[in-house]
Amino acid sequence: MDQALEQAKLAAAAGEVPVGAVVVKDGQVIATGHNAPIASHDPTAHAEVVALREAARVLGNYRLDGCTLYVTLEPCAMCSGAMLHARVDRVVFGAADPRTGVAGSVLNLFEHTQLNHQTRVTGGVLAQECGLLLKDFFRPKRMNPHPLREDALRTPDEAFAALPDYPWPAHYLSDLPSIAGLRMHHLDEGPKDAPLTWLCLHGNPAWSYLYRKMVPVWLAAGHRVVAPDLIGFGKSDKPKKEEFHRFETHRQSLLDWVERLDLQRVVLVVQDWGGILGLTLPMAAPGRYKGLLVMNTTLATGELPLSAGFLAWRDWCQSQPQFDVGKLFARGNRGMTPAETSAYNAPFPDKGFRAALRAFPPMVPEFTDSPGAAISRQARDFWRNDWQGQSFMAIGLQDPVLGEPVMRQLQSQIRACPEPMLLPDAGHFVQEQGAAIAEAAVRHFKS
Repeated sequence: MDQALEQAKLAAAAGEVPVGAVVVKDGQVIATGHNAPIASHDPTAHAEVVALREAARVLGNYRLDGCTLYVTLEPCAMCSGAMLHARVDRVVFGAADPRTGVAGSVLNLFEHTQLNHQTRVTGGVLAQECGLLLKDFFRPKRMNPHPLREDALRTPDEAFAALPDYPWPAHYLSDLPSIAGLRMHHLDEGPKDAPLTWLCLHGNPAWSYLYRKMVPVWLAAGHRVVAPDLIGFGKSDKPKKEEFHRFETHRQSLLDWVERLDLQRVVLVVQDWGGILGLTLPMAAPGRYKGLLVMNTTLATGELPLSAGFLAWRDWCQSQPQFDVGKLFARGNRGMTPAETSAYNAPFPDKGFRAALRAFPPMVPEFTDSPGAAISRQARDFWRNDWQGQSFMAIGLQDPVLGEPVMRQLQSQIRACPEPMLLPDAGHFVQEQGAAIAEAAVRHFKS
């Protein structure tokens, strides 16, 4: 059992649940194993199974007659079944497992005389040492349900204290498969069974703060509002390296997130990168979506040259990597207060937090074979031919990058999209005049 404990420590060092096992025959250890389901992407890679496989290889026989398996934790049903099939003579375990153990805790699989083999069981060997290793492993995880990955940064909570017009509590998910442990933040306000759920997707370099003027309107109408921060933005974790940021990674994280929240009766609300990514989502699950509110964005299919305005923006971002985010917002929204402009800077306390801001401008699909271009063409065909919901468009006419010419092109690609709401004084970040848009959208989607 001491050797099984050493195997368990190897599992813990690799970030796996610390369970170790050894197989003994004729007084000699012939095989060892430790938990490895995460690293191997194999749900069967429990310590016992790993050790059994190695023992069978060493003996050249899948029957392990005369063998004893030592394991630090009471085996589960899968591992117990494997031992019985292998004809293991005896199993010796350390700590009991009151939730999944089937050697006496939840049930005793080994005592069923109807089975054609009986494996003898001894439990509680070095139980305290085995149990302490498990407790030490899980204690920090219980204290911190959202541990920070080593390759990411997390903006301190105090950076978001007392933001103007942003009173909503944070919600986090850190187990979405597409982003492998990165913590993703979202707002979630209003009743879960609301007649409409407004799914608000921001762009670069914004975050969910962008929707603060629209959220109250929809809540007052009795609706639900959800607004995620893309990885790299807002209160979400920020990978240190620009290479993390890929079109498909961000798209899949949004698909995973929508699926996890099981959003229904959705009005998709998009602008900037919120549209470049978001407009590709509904075709994956059309039944979830009832409406589309689209503002100053595009479908980046790679078939048309990028606009001169966008190319100028991309070049400027490359030459000014430390640009003042809040100042950029204030430039097109003269009524913003200093506190509001500071709120847009809050997620990015220094250059280490800005990998997404550097990565996103070059990510826009420029050519037909650029990452994201093919899925964007599929989305265009969906909106043109298959979209069954209502649509509403608002255009900030002062936008030099994604203004009226680009939006009129997008309007032609959306089935039955009515004449847009034009905002003569609004720039690229249309949501800064969002209350009027939200009120018009409530009226529109009632009709």
